Amino acid sequence: MPAAVPFVRLLELEYLDLGPGTATVRLPERPELENHVGTQHAGALFTVAETASGAAFIAGFVDRLAEITPLAKSASVDFQKLAKGPIDATARVEGLDGLLATLEAEGKVEFPINVVMKDGEGQQVATATVDWHIRKK
Repeated sequence: MPAAVPFVRLLELEYLDLGPGTATVRLPERPELENHVGTQHAGALFTVAETASGAAFIAGFVDRLAEITPLAKSASVDFQKLAKGPIDATARVEGLDGLLATLEAEGKVEFPINVVMKDGEGQQVATATVDWHIRKK
C-alpha cells in the first residue's frame, strides 16, 4: 500500500499484521503528527483507521483484486481518549465468505469494516467504521 498510496508513505505507517480479512497498522509517534495539545492528530487517526480497513479489505479479497474496483464510500470515527504515543489500528472484515459470494452473484457488494485503535498500553483510544463499495470491473 505505501507504493500504491503515497499519503500512507508520507505518514510512515507500519504494517504489523495481515491475515485473511484482518490487518493491524501502526501510526508512529512523531511531532509533525501531533495536534495543538500534543496528542495524535484526528486526521492522522482517521488515516491509520482507513488504511487498516483498506489493508484488511485487500487481505480478504486478494484473489479477486485484478477483477474488482474498491472504493471507500463513507467513514466515521469515534474519538474516546487522548491518543498518545504510537497507535495500532486493527481492522476486521466480518462475514468474508458471504461477501465474496454476494460479489460473485451480484457483481457488487457493500459492507462496513470496523477498526479499533489502541495506544501502547493497550487502551482503546478510538474506533472507526469504514464502509466499502466493491464492484466487478
